[in-house]
Amino acid sequence: MERPAMISQPAGTPALTHETEPPQRILFVEDDRKLSAFLCRYFTEQGYLVEAAHDGAAMRRALAAKGFDLVVLDVGLPGREDGYVLARELKKERDIGILFLSARQDALDRIVGLEIGADDFLVKPFEPRELLARIRAILRRLPAGTARPRGEGRRIGFDGWLLDLDARVLRDAQGGVQNLTTQEFNLLSVLAQRPGRVLSRDQLLDLTVSRHWSPYDRSVDVMIGKIRRKIGDNGPEPRRIRTIRGTGYMFSPEP
Repeated sequence: MERPAMISQPAGTPALTHETEPPQRILFVEDDRKLSAFLCRYFTEQGYLVEAAHDGAAMRRALAAKGFDLVVLDVGLPGREDGYVLARELKKERDIGILFLSARQDALDRIVGLEIGADDFLVKPFEPRELLARIRAILRRLPAGTARPRGEGRRIGFDGWLLDLDARVLRDAQGGVQNLTTQEFNLLSVLAQRPGRVLSRDQLLDLTVSRHWSPYDRSVDVMIGKIRRKIGDNGPEPRRIRTIRGTGYMFSPEP
């Protein structure tokens, strides 16, 4: 069990508004009841729907009863089921965002957490505003319909291709698999799930890899070029993934 997790609530943090979308749901799995009560109160004030669980059994009951977009997991839960064990279970059963909280500051712990499949890892003690910012970043990256059990297929068809978001493969009309790198698949998924929406390079980087970057970074352009070649959209005027001059890229639902 990891203690203490001392944080202070900042004053004047603006609350989120959800005028066009329903509130997103967060499940905090944290055995420190004082900390979990604070987090639930703080994130409720920010406009999220929030619940707390204090061990693996309570987490499973909460997930069975309701759909959540993100689970915030304490690494150092007591007993045999620590945060790493629960995260592996979550990743096998459903697509869902995961953020680890931990008092462990060893880089190896962070590496293990990210290799398991977590979206982020935050060391205690932390500022609530930093946790809020990281959660917002994760939720922005998650595609619509993420918080569902695996097996409820999420597929996007275009030009004879089938993009299977659960299996993470792109298949041609004959069922063959097109070879995409992880980042190419992530980038194509982000674009295909937002047809008709123009996304800038920094938005695409944030939605796919969430890293700091230089305005001279052209990695997105390179990946777009590779994806276009692989899906046969690499003519002088690509029709499916369109370049919006001076702005970014758009996945066109009607090429």
